[in-house]
Amino acid sequence: MNILAWIVFGLIVGAIAHYLYPRPSQGGLLGTILLGILGALLGGFIGDLLFGVAVTGFNLSSFIVAVIGSLVLLFVSRAFLSSAR
Repeated sequence: MNILAWIVFGLIVGAIAHYLYPRPSQGGLLGTILLGILGALLGGFIGDLLFGVAVTGFNLSSFIVAVIGSLVLLFVSRAFLSSAR
């Protein structure tokens, strides 16, 4: 996927993850995009490592893996930030 596709994919995935696991919005639109892109990378890495399913483009399996990765990223960041206070 090219960079524009990753940005659009990240926006969609980040918005879905934000909807499923709401948190106070601190990053706005850019934060949502970054969350989605990083979550897609994390989900693709974990999915490929454990199940042989990676983020390969705009398809259902890629969205599922990317959303799961984004949710993991949200959960870990929330746990880390709340323990730091």
